[in-house]
Amino acid sequence: MEVNYVKTHDHDLVPHKGFKLINGTHDPDDVDQIYNLEIRDSDVFVVTYPKSGTIWMQQIVLLLEAKGDLTAISKLSKNSNADLIPWIEVNGNRETFINAPSPRMRVSHLPFQFMPSALSQKKGKVIYVARNPKDVIVSYFYFHKLANMLETPKDFDDFFEKFMRGNVFGCSWFEHIKMWHSHQDDMNMLFITYEEMIQDLHSVVERIALFLGKELTDEQMANVVKHSTFNNMKKIPQANYEQVPGELLSHHQGRFMRKGTIGDWKNHFTVAQNEMFDEVFHREMADIPLVFIWDIRDIE
Repeated sequence: MEVNYVKTHDHDLVPHKGFKLINGTHDPDDVDQIYNLEIRDSDVFVVTYPKSGTIWMQQIVLLLEAKGDLTAISKLSKNSNADLIPWIEVNGNRETFINAPSPRMRVSHLPFQFMPSALSQKKGKVIYVARNPKDVIVSYFYFHKLANMLETPKDFDDFFEKFMRGNVFGCSWFEHIKMWHSHQDDMNMLFITYEEMIQDLHSVVERIALFLGKELTDEQMANVVKHSTFNNMKKIPQANYEQVPGELLSHHQGRFMRKGTIGDWKNHFTVAQNEMFDEVFHREMADIPLVFIWDIRDIE
């Protein structure tokens, strides 16, 4: 998430037009105005459901823009990569987007219906990153412990129930991904998965570079990949979010970048939870031609 979050003791989610916003972080009226933003062809939006690879894609897009030069990014960013690619929906960021120089690069967790309508006229570009939702639940659970703008869950079972009801910021994972996936042909969109990035990061980075029209030498491309691996990002202050102020992230509760793997859900789900999730997943995703990798051993 974003470094400009406002510290609040009221963790209520604010219902707004079928979605839930975070009190103190999002302003419903401001979010509504995103729909009418004028979009340039050079604009890039990275869209995800929370905890699906947003920070990873921030790093890749920035490095492609800098042709693999990590030092150039470090000079521009004080706290985190969100200084350079902020969340469009966070208070104040829509206003700064309007007059920002090109290329304007932003991330978002918003559902399709809130984003600029011009995207559906094939203006700008969208990179949508999807992650297998079982791992999303686990990662999101730990992030709630870390993030001061979100409610601290009582336990994993309680959070699992809230996630399945869509009673979290981001609402229903199923609705979020189905809506974006169904509109991918209406816009300039690259749809990729978190698991693809783990499986073959170099190939994914090449696809992103091609999509964004970035021409890099082999050495520059290798540097982008090198500085975008999970292990290296954990060592980069701007990428690992450990410099984000403590009033926003309770760093003593854990690391922002935790495991970055596939299949950690197996260490958390009960048999009953897994069976329930599979039933819902097969029902909700029956008409969506997406295949997820659920275990790291499936690609090793």
